[in-house]
Amino acid sequence: MKLLKGIKITRIEERGRDFWFDLGLRQLREGEVRFYRVRDFLTGDWLFKVCLDKISHKGTIRAIKCPPGKRFAQLEGDTMVFQRSNSPGWLYDVISLTYVDENNIVHRKMAKSKDEIPEAISESFEIRSYEEATGKKMPGKHFVTLIGEDDDKSMIILFLVERAWPISHMPPEFKLKSVDLLSLIKDLEVAKLEDVYRVAGEKMGLDRGQVDDLISSLEEKGEIRRPEPGFVKVVS
Repeated sequence: MKLLKGIKITRIEERGRDFWFDLGLRQLREGEVRFYRVRDFLTGDWLFKVCLDKISHKGTIRAIKCPPGKRFAQLEGDTMVFQRSNSPGWLYDVISLTYVDENNIVHRKMAKSKDEIPEAISESFEIRSYEEATGKKMPGKHFVTLIGEDDDKSMIILFLVERAWPISHMPPEFKLKSVDLLSLIKDLEVAKLEDVYRVAGEKMGLDRGQVDDLISSLEEKGEIRRPEPGFVKVVS
């Protein structure tokens, strides 16, 4: 899926043997630990720690550095746990999505139907019912994703899509279009607005109103400016 291609994941350190504290088991665990630097086109820069417990067949991902802002600050130190499923070599994650209340406090809720699961997940990962994946019934747990035991990158992507993307101030589809529009304006150098409208319509299928919304967003973030009336330019 095109949206997920906007997540750039780089491993920066690997420890074949290290320790961490498992909050669920309330004990120190030993296993492989890896650190990743992540640049997400939608939310910004992250630092993640992935801990793999081969004995209990469990993977834990922790956000150890988040982008700035009140919402993302509440995810710093947050963990997502992937546990052994009924399928050998596969771990599951119960799908739960974040949301914010009127005070910008972050909460989470379980996905109760497939319609609530974001397309970025349903189109890129295997979805099963909790009972099918675990052989158990648990009140409040409905759907899970399945990933390979050593698939660190999928763990990171699922953390971002389930925890970070839902509380972003901008929908991912809108952000992706703003990235494309920024590239278009850069190619045109000092771009005449009429040319931006025309090319964005031809290449991106955007109407004038949509282009104006994207330009306003890019201006607010200081990524483009208007050197003179009727023209826009990327800020170098």
